[in-house]
Amino acid sequence: METIAKPASTTVAQKILSIDIGGSNVKATLLNEEGELQTEYKKLETPVPATPEKVMAAIGTLAASLPGYDKISAGFPGYVKDNIVMTAPNLGTKYWKEYKLGDELTTSLGKPAIVVNDADMQGLGIAAGKGFEIVVTLGTGFGTAFLYNGVLLPHIELAHHPLSKDRDYDVYIGEKALIKEGDAKWNKRMRKVVTILKTVFNYDHLYIGGGNAKKLNFSLDKNISIVSNREGIKGGARLWK
Repeated sequence: METIAKPASTTVAQKILSIDIGGSNVKATLLNEEGELQTEYKKLETPVPATPEKVMAAIGTLAASLPGYDKISAGFPGYVKDNIVMTAPNLGTKYWKEYKLGDELTTSLGKPAIVVNDADMQGLGIAAGKGFEIVVTLGTGFGTAFLYNGVLLPHIELAHHPLSKDRDYDVYIGEKALIKEGDAKWNKRMRKVVTILKTVFNYDHLYIGGGNAKKLNFSLDKNISIVSNREGIKGGARLWK
């Protein structure tokens, strides 16, 4: 019987513009479909005030400095539902409430866009996909992502769950608290927070990332890992899978 050769695949590899909107910087890079870095991160300081117009202008500048891309992934520091920003505690909810960031990115940059909470995007890139995993980020605020067997669960703004009458997690262990209270007292608070997470969620693994993770100075359980932002890069690609 004659063997008929199959035609070669004509699928073109997609490149993804991955954007990280933070309280201090707006960053962007290009990824391939496997989440591998194609260019180094480029960044600009987050404008003050961080209005949508100013942040979108910064994103446009960063995007213009990178080679071509086919899709856009964006992580935003707040509650995001269906590509729409609902809260922006570290940028100003009064500016961002119900802002259709996904649509605006698609319109201004000309490519389809997905927007999720920034910790959720990091979590997709970091989690191993085994059991119940939590990813927290220690930066301007306290970011959280919850995953089960690699599937991203609905976002919970744990950062704004009250720890006391007038303090939530952002106030208790955020950047301002670290600067005000110093490393020793902040680490004491972080011990308490890790204990709360362990008691309440009974996770299989906890990952701690963000710029202030390097400040932790106490021993961690075997199922707790310190991770870098670079380890979460794949999240921008996994959003599209």
